[in-house]
Amino acid sequence: MSSPHRSLESINQSLTAGYGELSPQLKLAARYVQDFPLEIAFQSIRKSADAAGVTPSTLVRLAKRLGFESFDTFRDVFQAGVQEGTLHAEAVRLEGRASQLKRQTGDRDSLFNEIGETAFENIGRLFTPANRSKTQTAAQYLLQARQVAVLGFRDTFACAYHFAYMGRIAMPNLRLIRGLEGGLLTELASLGKNDVVVAFGFDPYCAETLRALRVAETADVQTIVITDSPRSPLAPGAAIHFNLSTATPNFFPSILAAITLGEAILAECIAQGPDTLVENIGSFEARMRDLGAYVETD
Repeated sequence: MSSPHRSLESINQSLTAGYGELSPQLKLAARYVQDFPLEIAFQSIRKSADAAGVTPSTLVRLAKRLGFESFDTFRDVFQAGVQEGTLHAEAVRLEGRASQLKRQTGDRDSLFNEIGETAFENIGRLFTPANRSKTQTAAQYLLQARQVAVLGFRDTFACAYHFAYMGRIAMPNLRLIRGLEGGLLTELASLGKNDVVVAFGFDPYCAETLRALRVAETADVQTIVITDSPRSPLAPGAAIHFNLSTATPNFFPSILAAITLGEAILAECIAQGPDTLVENIGSFEARMRDLGAYVETD
């Protein structure tokens, strides 16, 4: 990475080829550059650094490592790509991440450790005073709702399923939206003004999730959106939205923080809610044990 690059393609090729040689902070910066080229083109260096989870000086160091005199001259290439129509953000994301994984096959201990480091960072960024307040408010929304519908498609289905499975044990009015066999609109049809939708969605955002939120909006349903950016197309119109860190060396965004947040919201529901929620949990557990659903241990 010693000579200047004057095209987006050469920057991406160089970042992928030299990824294994970068420090952990420079790797975070490199992933952000490859995943969010449009943001690099138009955001301030401070805003890009905050989004990447690094300091502005780290982005400057990455630009200089690529041979640029400054971050401004580095950003000029991205702005030129927009003007020329050669900047296509989607093309480098998943494939670029997968290519980085292939580059690390010779240092698997490093990859394992990096996954652990980013997982801890994602969780650490979740537990802020602002998110604590929103978590408590989200629990109030759920406790006051007539119905709660939970949805997340493709890679975030696991988040929605886990939230719905746990939540329904205590709150029978909570259900999972599956959207199978074209049934999405049918499942949403009964929702109205006194109901809540909890939606999970990260970049790349699912069209079904956005469609479900638009349907909820027209029915005056309150929405709680768990996503990854203030610029997420899922965020507009939400009564509450969380912006979580999904950083990972893997090719799809990490859902770890989303799973943890869901557990925190449900814990608040039990803490704030009526005693009947605890009774519901007790009844469920007793029924499962009677049915032999659990393996008893000595």
